[in-house]
Amino acid sequence: MTDPASPSAPPAGLLPAGLMDLLPPEAEREASLVEALMAGFASHGYERVKPPLLEFEDSLLAGSGAAVAEQTFRLMDPVSQRMMGLRADTTPQVARIAATRLGLEARPLRLCYAGQVLRVRGSQLAPERQMPQAGIELIGSASPEADAEVAAVAAAALAAVGVAPISLDITLPTMTPTLLEGSGLPVERRQALAHALDRKDAAMVAALSAEAGALAECLPSLLAAAGPADAALAALAAAPLPQAAREIADNAAAVIAAIRARAPGLRLTLDPAEFRGFRYHVGVAFTLYGPGRSGELARGGRYLSLNDEPATGMTLYPDAVLRAAPPAAPRPRLFLPQGTPEAVAAGFRAQGFATIAALSPTDAPRALRCTHILRDGQAVPLPKE
Repeated sequence: MTDPASPSAPPAGLLPAGLMDLLPPEAEREASLVEALMAGFASHGYERVKPPLLEFEDSLLAGSGAAVAEQTFRLMDPVSQRMMGLRADTTPQVARIAATRLGLEARPLRLCYAGQVLRVRGSQLAPERQMPQAGIELIGSASPEADAEVAAVAAAALAAVGVAPISLDITLPTMTPTLLEGSGLPVERRQALAHALDRKDAAMVAALSAEAGALAECLPSLLAAAGPADAALAALAAAPLPQAAREIADNAAAVIAAIRARAPGLRLTLDPAEFRGFRYHVGVAFTLYGPGRSGELARGGRYLSLNDEPATGMTLYPDAVLRAAPPAAPRPRLFLPQGTPEAVAAGFRAQGFATIAALSPTDAPRALRCTHILRDGQAVPLPKE
């Protein structure tokens, strides 16, 4: 065992890479934001569930959970001697709850959740390995209106915490695989086309699909169509799509129409050829963005829950939402001298103050980060230094 006093011992309090402590006031800001998001979900009828951090590996990684298998920490349960996993995403757990504990409840189910997830690795852009999630899942409906509801409710929750303007990017993860699989091209050519589409390399897409019949016309046009939803839908309508791809396009048009009916002010973009990062989605997929360079605030879309039950959902990232939302006014901190009656303290807490009671004559209001001090029964602001 390493001697804590030895020069080679790690500094006290050192955390593993990608993990961090959240300190005041950021921890309270995050908790308040999550509860505000959950209140928004609840106002639309989404009921809260709370799955455990750990589950047996075979259930945690079933269904859509297979998509995060490589990101899942595993350990042996000393009680059952079975392998368990720490959740890397909450959606698979909600799917399990819906299929088992709530299997006999009327559909569609509207469920919401909030909690922490842990992943094996971060990324260059997001090195954090532990992160908060909050989200909604609508399970048991295959209608375009269900997809539209999830998108609109998530956008409304973001707007309620002050994130504006909001834009919704819609992708069709099954469009490119459907077109490539039906093209008749050799596997190597399909893989090369998929790689070129992933890189948005229009010249290479045109060259690789030149001898692929209708594919030579529709793939470059779909790649160029990414942008405002109306223009992208027009490109889809004009493209010579095979029947299976046409059904995907028609469903996208129906979802967009339903979103506009519920959230007419929401900015919509559509990328028909994008498929990266949506491995388990079987219909439209969503990404919500905030103003400026706030990045992705939420992701979701249509998937198959356990037992192939139709489902759609959206996961919000509270850490990203905090960066995009306007900073909330900090709770004022009122210093109470020794001997202040509890009834007086309670009255100020009812007014929104955090009361900091002096425990000794040496307690100093400024050292305790107080903004006010109680004098003659009044909360008197402390002068700024």
